[in-house]
Amino acid sequence: MKNLNQYVAIYKEQLDKGDIQEAYVGLVKYVTRLGTTLSKNLSENYSFGSLFQGYMDYTYFYYTNDFLKKRKLKMGLVLNHSKMQFEIWLLGQTIPLQEKYWEYFKSTKWNKHRTTRPQYSILETTLIEKPDFDDLDELSKQIENKLISITDEIIEDIKTSKLT
Repeated sequence: MKNLNQYVAIYKEQLDKGDIQEAYVGLVKYVTRLGTTLSKNLSENYSFGSLFQGYMDYTYFYYTNDFLKKRKLKMGLVLNHSKMQFEIWLLGQTIPLQEKYWEYFKSTKWNKHRTTRPQYSILETTLIEKPDFDDLDELSKQIENKLISITDEIIEDIKTSKLT
């Protein structure tokens, strides 16, 4: 196992190349613009929160509507850096609330490969598995279309659950 000095030396070596900074800044700028675009395009259906950059693990923002707010739930559009994919997460305001919804969702298609609740959410599903960052306009359209359909599907499952 490497010690912190060894990790820092490797980190500095990568930073000296400059590629990591360029990629990270480009990704954060894109997700910021995406949040602005979605907020404009979907403002009749959802309200969007501010961007959270994370620690080079997740970059994300929350979105919600009245139905979700009444249940103390919200959605997250997440760029998962380690998998380099976009995901949608269903989140609850408190751990007990997340556990309550997990009990329902653990036996649905959303969590069919999970045996334990995700660390930060009730469910996590892939939105775009292999994003093409060379065509950001097309990527944004794909994300918007899939975000609408997947979010609608999750909300319908919440309605079916009859959980309040």
